[in-house]
Amino acid sequence: VNRPAYRGVWPAVTVGVLSCLICGGLLIVFAMEGIVCLAMVAPLALGLTLVGSLFGALFARGASSGGGVTAMAIVLPIVGTTDAALEPEPTVFAMTSEIVVDAPPSAVWPNVVGFSELPPPSDWLLKTGIACPVRARIEGEGVGAVRYCEFTTGPFVEPITVWDPPHRLGFNVVEQPEPLAEWSPYEEVYAPHLHDTMMSQRGQFDLSETENGGTLLRGTTWYTLDLAPAPYWRLWSDLVVHRIHMQVLTHVKNLSEAAG
Repeated sequence: VNRPAYRGVWPAVTVGVLSCLICGGLLIVFAMEGIVCLAMVAPLALGLTLVGSLFGALFARGASSGGGVTAMAIVLPIVGTTDAALEPEPTVFAMTSEIVVDAPPSAVWPNVVGFSELPPPSDWLLKTGIACPVRARIEGEGVGAVRYCEFTTGPFVEPITVWDPPHRLGFNVVEQPEPLAEWSPYEEVYAPHLHDTMMSQRGQFDLSETENGGTLLRGTTWYTLDLAPAPYWRLWSDLVVHRIHMQVLTHVKNLSEAAG
């Protein structure tokens, strides 16, 4: 936009933002992305676009005064290659949520091990197609038993690693379904970043008795996040995991208190 002559900051910003929006629209048109993921990345993409547009306008102004070559040299990318074998393992993050249940741990424990069908989510975030818990069941008892926590997109397969009734239930996650069902005009969306980018590693429920005979119920999920920049995406992942936790913990609370 500034190639023929320097036109100023606002034309550069306008063209940059419009280009970003058009790219997002094309990703939807060609079934390469869904609306939910684009909404999540929009603050990051538009923020970077704004910064890039401002720098572009700055360099264009420098070029018009004869300093363009030096200005552009500053931002020339340094391209290198990275051996995949040398890349560090993804960082494991932990997210813990808790709720107080008006029932003793012995009454809460059975509903932690397995629970009946949950009502449809009322949380706005979980209504966007993000995988939601439906029910949980267990085959066997004790360490080595296998728990199946079924979500709207499929089951999590969770071999039990810690069995300490009615205080602690721990498990690994060896299989998991897709993290969400994208909103899209198409039945299927090919979005490779949904595969193996956010992976649950293990989970744990901790039950401790409160002073009034109730239960402090904590749920923790350990997961890896292979998306950059991780600090930005962790804001979303922690929010989603917490909302899923509270969906389950609230259901366990209701079941336990109703039984008491």
